[in-house]
Amino acid sequence: MNRVVMIGRLARDPELRFTASGKAVATFSIAVNKTFSKEKQADFFNVVVWNKTAENCANYLAKGRLVGLDGRLQSRSYETKNGDKRYVTEIVADQVEFLEWGDKNSQPNQTSQKPKQDFGKSDDFNSADIDINDFQAIDEDDDIPF
Repeated sequence: MNRVVMIGRLARDPELRFTASGKAVATFSIAVNKTFSKEKQADFFNVVVWNKTAENCANYLAKGRLVGLDGRLQSRSYETKNGDKRYVTEIVADQVEFLEWGDKNSQPNQTSQKPKQDFGKSDDFNSADIDINDFQAIDEDDDIPF
């Protein structure tokens, strides 16, 4: 099984091209935060999308936008003009979810504030109200009881 699901921010604007047969293909990179690192670190992945999804990504996404991807990993190789062989691993996305909306030319809202909720006083628990930045990474697992 070859399945990849990721959420990340575009590291560069999508680049739209068309094949000789007229199929649209867009390429871009996403930065995915490493969840348990002490410093802000990210992994960068190259993404390829085809057809109408490629056109939508090129028209509506820009560097810094948050997206969710569902696709597969693909490895390929090619030869440069100098005769060097290059190997590439990329994500071929079947589905791209736009997780931030707005004009392509406007900057994404990176400082959105969610209202704080006291979970101890309410029986209505909504996971959408949880801010992932409120959690801290555990450096050592000596205190974990299992």
